[in-house]
Amino acid sequence: MKKLTEDIETVLFSREQLAEKVRELGQAITDDYQDKELLVIGVLKGAGVFMSDLVREIDGDLRTDYMVVSSYGNETVSSGKLRIIKDVQQDMKGWHVLLVEDIVDTGNTLSALKAIMEERGAESVRICALLDKPSRRVKPVEVSYRGFEVPDEFIIGYGIDYAEKYRNLPFIGVLKREIYE
Repeated sequence: MKKLTEDIETVLFSREQLAEKVRELGQAITDDYQDKELLVIGVLKGAGVFMSDLVREIDGDLRTDYMVVSSYGNETVSSGKLRIIKDVQQDMKGWHVLLVEDIVDTGNTLSALKAIMEERGAESVRICALLDKPSRRVKPVEVSYRGFEVPDEFIIGYGIDYAEKYRNLPFIGVLKREIYE
């Protein structure tokens, strides 16, 4: 079996850096949502690892749900067309929704998801993203809780994939160009 680490150009954020950032984000969310009905919605598959760690750092009553959406398929560039593959089960009315995403790239996905949650009657909708790549933004999107800003490189690890590989890496790294070109 090939070691996935052989495909890494560089490590951007170590396991320890990720853990510290998740703790910081969890504390900020705890502070902001005291005495509010919080519904945390993870955008799968990419945000699964991050959200699992994040909700354990939020000290308060919350509910979780998940959506599976796609705008990439097996490509390295977003198609710009959002497909909802699995929708949330929870009713939004009266809840403060926190959308949890692995990476904000073009802004298309989160812009569309935020609008959907608002249409469904959420009390408020905010976004928490582990990574932000503002250089690729097409649609403006406000990220209330942001982990790290990243360069315009193909990022993998800690739940983020390329063609369904590399999600299990315990760090965030840049994929070698020859792997996807």
